[in-house]
Amino acid sequence: MSRRIRRTPYTDRVEQAGVRGFSVVNHMLLPKAYRRTVEEDYWHLREHVQIWDVSCQRQVQISGPDAAELMQLMTPRDIRKARIGDCFYLPIIDANAGLINDPVMLKLADDRFWLSIADSDVLLYAMGLALGRGMDVDVREPDVSPLAIQGPKAEDLVAELFGVHIRDIGFFKYGWIEFQGTRQLIARSGYSRQGGFEIYLEGGHLGTALWDAVWEAGQPYNLTPGCPNVIERIEGGLFSYGNEMTRENNPLEIGLGRYCVLDGSIDYLGRAALQKIAAEGVTRKMRGLVFDGPPCPICSKPWPVMVGDQQVGQITSGTWSPRLERNIGLSLIDRGSWDVGQVVTVHMQNGAVADGQLSALPIP
Repeated sequence: MSRRIRRTPYTDRVEQAGVRGFSVVNHMLLPKAYRRTVEEDYWHLREHVQIWDVSCQRQVQISGPDAAELMQLMTPRDIRKARIGDCFYLPIIDANAGLINDPVMLKLADDRFWLSIADSDVLLYAMGLALGRGMDVDVREPDVSPLAIQGPKAEDLVAELFGVHIRDIGFFKYGWIEFQGTRQLIARSGYSRQGGFEIYLEGGHLGTALWDAVWEAGQPYNLTPGCPNVIERIEGGLFSYGNEMTRENNPLEIGLGRYCVLDGSIDYLGRAALQKIAAEGVTRKMRGLVFDGPPCPICSKPWPVMVGDQQVGQITSGTWSPRLERNIGLSLIDRGSWDVGQVVTVHMQNGAVADGQLSALPIP
């Protein structure tokens, strides 16, 4: 791999743990598979606990007198309601209401925020807005590398390792732990529906020591290395920026309307465009799909979703669900065809055609 692709503070341990492949997110390595199959990994994640290197969730730190103003400029979610200790999932949009990113915002102080970002250059976007508006802020990428501990046994493991106060951290809230003489942020969050925590390690030089500490404490809990699991993600209705959404999409059609203030009470870039979309009504909605056939191939390009001879959408992520014993997918579906239960056909890239129907999200 080129040195342009950044290693993480945990990459050495990831390689020792038997990683079989990587993706690249925010110019940084993201482990994608270990020795187990995706299905074995899925069942383990639902039943036990895993350690994930998710350092690719880079932080964009915004601090200074105008930090809150810049934060609000980028998102239609009302950040005035955020308190120190909160994690806010929010859409970031452009002037046309196109989605730039869907990060988690952590409010560290009234004048200091972290944005834990998906795969797009929010750092440059925030810097450009701040410069163009003449704002008194500092925008930078701090030395922060999240390590996720995910699965139903995560709380017991983390509480044993860092203290029982961990159990008092609410969902999408954060607290603090002590590690080797440093104070580190830990949030009850993560890219799965199985529960867990993310440690926002400040100081990459501590990466190996943190991995080793979690690894050793986790052995009685059947801890294994893992990564975001595509089966669990699709079943849970968790979207991936660059797959389910890009700047071609607006937050209302993706189902993020509950995070958008449309009454004019706050100002943000793209407000007029988003209000216009809301007034006219969205033309597509995100739906799950369940479809027949043997395990489908990897969805490396969109698959047409048809009602009769009319294309009404396209699957952007698809896989086999061993729990449902059927194929599943995610798709934006056109108005008039988006009712749950609508019968469709899916045309896969290998030429196979399968019958299916639309599902609510998460997929039950």
